[in-house]
Amino acid sequence: MYPESKWTVVTLCRRSDPDRAPKFLKAMEQLNARGAMGDLDDGPEQSPLAARVVQNTIMELLPVGGFDLVITHGVWGEYTRHLRHEETGKAVLTLWNTGRLMARQVWRFAYEDGGGQHLPRPIHDADLRTRLPDEIWQKKYQIITGIYGFAPDSFEARATPREEAFWCFGRDGKTRKA
Repeated sequence: MYPESKWTVVTLCRRSDPDRAPKFLKAMEQLNARGAMGDLDDGPEQSPLAARVVQNTIMELLPVGGFDLVITHGVWGEYTRHLRHEETGKAVLTLWNTGRLMARQVWRFAYEDGGGQHLPRPIHDADLRTRLPDEIWQKKYQIITGIYGFAPDSFEARATPREEAFWCFGRDGKTRKA
């Protein structure tokens, strides 16, 4: 929704994935964003990683400097259960709270899926909820189905939200403190 912003998108996984890595780079081109990929395990049977491994991977992938806004996974993930998402959300908050990650604000996705009972949906009392304009949602959906190639009936396509929700944390007095 803000193409004038200089977005950087970081994914901690799949740099060596011959299918997903080029799709990520193509999506970044579509969004006019910079992308950086790590190679942490993203398989279905993920083993927990040491917090320092996730934190160091994030810091290695981020460009040097501070940020106005960092958007990350929630500390409970967005759906039941993706361990790497949960670890990422916790690592970003730890990095921010300790001053290693310099950002005025950190927003965490605020979705729940009823313990896997339904598709992820915005948490009702999230700090920020915004409905995407149709053209923005269509572009997002096209990236999922067209660039990444997920079928329209896939979890990924069905879970592409029309409404986004965030828990917002900031050092500027305008958002809650972490």
